[in-house]
Amino acid sequence: MNFDFSDDQKLLKESVRKFLADKCPMTVTRRVLEKEEPYAAEVWKGLVEMGLTGTAIPEEFGGLGLGALELCVIAEELGRSAAPVPFSSSIYLAAEALRLFGTQKQKETWLPKLASGEAIGALALSEGTHAAHPRNIAVKFAGGKVSGVKQPVADGGAAHVAIVAVNTGGAGEQAVSLAIVDLKAGGVSSEPVRTIDPSRQHVTLTFKDAPAEILGDKQGEGWSQLSRILDGAAVLFAFEQVGGSEAALEMARDYSLERYAFGRQIGSYQAIKHKLADIYVKKELAKSNSYFGAMMLNDEGAELPEAAAASRIAGSDAYVFAAQENVQTHGGIGYTWESDCQFHYRRAKLLALAVGAPIQWKEKLVSRLEAKNAA
Repeated sequence: MNFDFSDDQKLLKESVRKFLADKCPMTVTRRVLEKEEPYAAEVWKGLVEMGLTGTAIPEEFGGLGLGALELCVIAEELGRSAAPVPFSSSIYLAAEALRLFGTQKQKETWLPKLASGEAIGALALSEGTHAAHPRNIAVKFAGGKVSGVKQPVADGGAAHVAIVAVNTGGAGEQAVSLAIVDLKAGGVSSEPVRTIDPSRQHVTLTFKDAPAEILGDKQGEGWSQLSRILDGAAVLFAFEQVGGSEAALEMARDYSLERYAFGRQIGSYQAIKHKLADIYVKKELAKSNSYFGAMMLNDEGAELPEAAAASRIAGSDAYVFAAQENVQTHGGIGYTWESDCQFHYRRAKLLALAVGAPIQWKEKLVSRLEAKNAA
């Protein structure tokens, strides 16, 4: 069985890599981080002009009508460049939520805007440092209005629309629904939240009787919808983490070949060789899991829940390890503000918490495997 991407997908990957290498070097990420811009507007505009925001959105709603595999190759290159853009929030999460579960009218309203870049989307799930659970979703939906606080919300300050997890009453998982909130329609305020990676803006969103509508046809299906949305996003984030791991490995390798100590390249020392080899092994393990996750996501395979969790766990482990070892390989210079090592370290730590921390995904993997084996 061939798990590799097609020639067309590889060509897409190459074109995205060339664009990002030209328009999104680390100097752009540094500028966004230091100036606290919400995102790199010129990079986002370029991605939109290439049609990448419409990759997996059906043609009838203004997209390219491609699929999950094309999104995966784009995600890997975005991760490689640590791109400071709201692509994941708008496309992996908001657009996919609407594509999968929106009514025809909801899709017609928002998907063309998300595909064209006219609007940016976000997912508002977390309500603090605790893990989201059907029992602790406190933001209320009643009478077509949403009230409560969500934090942190990735790219919430730049977003025009948010998919918000809300409590609509009921017991257990049936208490949760997803609501569509036009963030520019009033009743919503935002306040910046400091994170380890300021190149990806996070905010607190406060809703005060904000107009909203339930995603889909009926209430009470939000938790099952979230599960599918997050599984898909987990695979895509894993590809970002694979791309970031490869970039961190290349940075460490290049530095080890140009830096001399005691008259020798530091890359000739066994300790450095072992660091680079360990990064490579973890990166390849993450890549294998991500490829299987991509196949399940593309085919809507029965094993997507397990594959998504495995991809997420391996991707987080690989990227954090690669970023840390990259800093170590650079030695004292790696810890300085002037070094570019910080950008992959920051992004690795941030992505490890996006759509749930690794411990949550480990628990999901165990429970899903137990349920599968018991069936």
